Amino acid sequence: MPLSYAVTIKKAYGCRNIALNKEMFAEEFFDLSSGLAKELAQNLASDGFRLAIIGDYSGYINKPLHDFINESNNSRHLYFVADEDEALKKLGDILR
Repeated sequence: MPLSYAVTIKKAYGCRNIALNKEMFAEEFFDLSSGLAKELAQNLASDGFRLAIIGDYSGYINKPLHDFINESNNSRHLYFVADEDEALKKLGDILR
């Protein structure tokens, strides 16, 4: 989802929390050398959005990606979660 759509949704509905399935992202996103994941994380933070990406990440053996996932999961803007329940918990946790 381009960030411009998210900004439109935020303006129209006041929504800042988004949950998407992992399949919505090109595999290039999960290759940290592409810079896409880092760019998205920075844009989410600067625009005040929170995004949960729902999926199974166990198939990735890349340590830097797992480090990025762990770091993101401890942030306030980007979460890599296993299922919708976990996404709702992360996005609904306003005390973070």
